[in-house]
Amino acid sequence: MTIGVGGVSQQAALAKLADMTQDIAPVTEAEFLQRIERAQQLMQQQGLGAIYVNAGTNLYYFTGTRWFSSERLVGAIIPAKGEVKYIAPAFELDTLQGYMTIKGPVHTWHEDQSPYELVERVITQLRLDNLLETRGAAINDNEPLKVGLDESTPFFITDGIAQAAAEVKFVSAKAVTAGSRMLKSATEIALIQRAMDMTLEVHKAVASILVEGITTAEVEDFIDRAHYAVGAPRGSYFCIVLFGEDTAYPHGVKSPKSLERNDTVLIDTGCQLQGYNSDITRTYVFGEASPRQRELWQLEQAAQLAAFNTANLGVSCAAVDLAARRVLETAGFGPGYAVPGLPHRTGHGIGLDIHEWPYLVLNDLTPLDVGMCFSNEPMLCVPGEFGIRHEDHFYMTDTGPKWFTEPAHSIDDPFALAC
Repeated sequence: MTIGVGGVSQQAALAKLADMTQDIAPVTEAEFLQRIERAQQLMQQQGLGAIYVNAGTNLYYFTGTRWFSSERLVGAIIPAKGEVKYIAPAFELDTLQGYMTIKGPVHTWHEDQSPYELVERVITQLRLDNLLETRGAAINDNEPLKVGLDESTPFFITDGIAQAAAEVKFVSAKAVTAGSRMLKSATEIALIQRAMDMTLEVHKAVASILVEGITTAEVEDFIDRAHYAVGAPRGSYFCIVLFGEDTAYPHGVKSPKSLERNDTVLIDTGCQLQGYNSDITRTYVFGEASPRQRELWQLEQAAQLAAFNTANLGVSCAAVDLAARRVLETAGFGPGYAVPGLPHRTGHGIGLDIHEWPYLVLNDLTPLDVGMCFSNEPMLCVPGEFGIRHEDHFYMTDTGPKWFTEPAHSIDDPFALAC
């Protein structure tokens, strides 16, 4: 039997878990202000007079304001020079101010008014006040103002703003938003690290409670309770549990099977800590591994390690993906995205969004830089048999990549409990 898999009751496994969030340092107001300053520097480099950030993770990243996107426009205009200005429904004013970390004037609209016209008026006033600057010089009145729109903003909002402010040239704000967010601070890395540590403990706990006949729904419920037990305020952020042949499908199947002896088990889950995500996948065998399971488990391990060893400063994201893919192709899988093989990218960035820039994929030529954080999960899918996904994350330091969590040790002892 695989070490650490089965043999413990759910009650006993939960009793071993404890809150792991007691000593966590939050993102400070000073850091939010530094983020705005960085964004303003990028705006000036890009020739932008301002950016609009919509409710969601971009709004939180720059202002510390937690608000979720809906059909009612809530957002902020960050000028290339000057203070942040918020846009919100009038009836939400008092509530919104309670969620704001970085204070600023709030321009409100009533239900029978156009929020898009309000955005246009705020931008126009900023221009008139000569607060919008590009490349260190005041904008020429004869030139169209260039404003970046948060790339995550729903189309109906971007379209509404563009129609209300036809004299403004709108472009994607991705160069500013992604340009800021893809380089994590020490505080962000510490939050991601703790979230990963929490989820790894949950993985150990759930492996220990597996029994023949257990359903994926029962396992998912336990994982949620376990995440609460280690301090995740909302339990599991997501959870994928697959057994047997179902493990060959990266994000699951419509009707998952119950656990049988010697099944491959794939569990992919994570939580959030102060908005920052964890995301870890472990694959092992409930019972005794067959030669085929052992062979492919070790091949997947080699692909994951090849990606990590390639991830040096200045190397492109594409090169990391290619390194993992070559290991699998050399063993006869693929080629490219064909299955049996690796049907998706090797990894994604992580932070306030579980999938964010940059991406370890063949068409992403972004050079690796200090502060970037990535998943490393070059999954090996063999339809009709099983799939193996080892997923751990690493972050870039001035000396190269560093794991958030150590990869699975072996197919017989995935959590290195016997070491």
